Amino acid sequence: MFLEKFKLDGKVALITGGTRGLGLSIAHALGECGAKLVLASRTDPVGGVQELKDSGYQVSFFEGDLLDPSVPQQIIDSTLEEHGRLDILVNNAGVAQHGDTLTFNDDLLDKIMDTNVDAVFRMCRSALPTMIKQKEGAILNIGSISGLVSNIPQPQTAYNASKAAVHMMTKSLASDYAEHNIRVNAIAPGYIRTEMTNLPKENEHWYQTWNELTPMNRMAEPHEIASAALFLCSPASSYVTGEVLVVDGGYTTR
Repeated sequence: MFLEKFKLDGKVALITGGTRGLGLSIAHALGECGAKLVLASRTDPVGGVQELKDSGYQVSFFEGDLLDPSVPQQIIDSTLEEHGRLDILVNNAGVAQHGDTLTFNDDLLDKIMDTNVDAVFRMCRSALPTMIKQKEGAILNIGSISGLVSNIPQPQTAYNASKAAVHMMTKSLASDYAEHNIRVNAIAPGYIRTEMTNLPKENEHWYQTWNELTPMNRMAEPHEIASAALFLCSPASSYVTGEVLVVDGGYTTR
């Protein structure tokens, strides 16, 4: 009975930023459980699409830049044209940028907010009509512990603010669309071992601080976050909506 609740046979899952890192790991998790995958990204730098195909999953790829306000609707339209439905949306695409507030210029601020907040809003807005019509759907937004605490030692006010916005967007959408059997949740990961946390040599000392502040004393592997994503995207979490699931090795307990 319980294993059946994690099966996604016949479901169509769209994952932004799905060609590498955490997004690719989430794609593997959903694909392994039977979902048809649509990956959206500006590029496929590590051959993620082919990797998924080699694993035996049904995969299609939409190349587009979410900073273009027209692209979210294009991605949804392309998905519906190919599959006729959309069951799962994972808003994983995002950018991180450190920097002192006093010297943080508007171009960087706009890039963070446009990618981490505006594009997520547009993707949800474009996906909701078909989910309402289907009378079901699951949306998963990737937030961060940085939307809950001011983590150190890196200065990142703009990034923290963007992820806090994602968390509140998640809760608001969940409240607004629960009557249509649409669930909206978020994951707030701690530090993950991906390309985004490959630090330049001058900042490598941050790793020690991150680990010391994490009770499990290590960074997460992408598959450890992907397992939580699978739960929130599957029928196993059928009574869960509006939640921000923290997966951080205990970081926010301190």
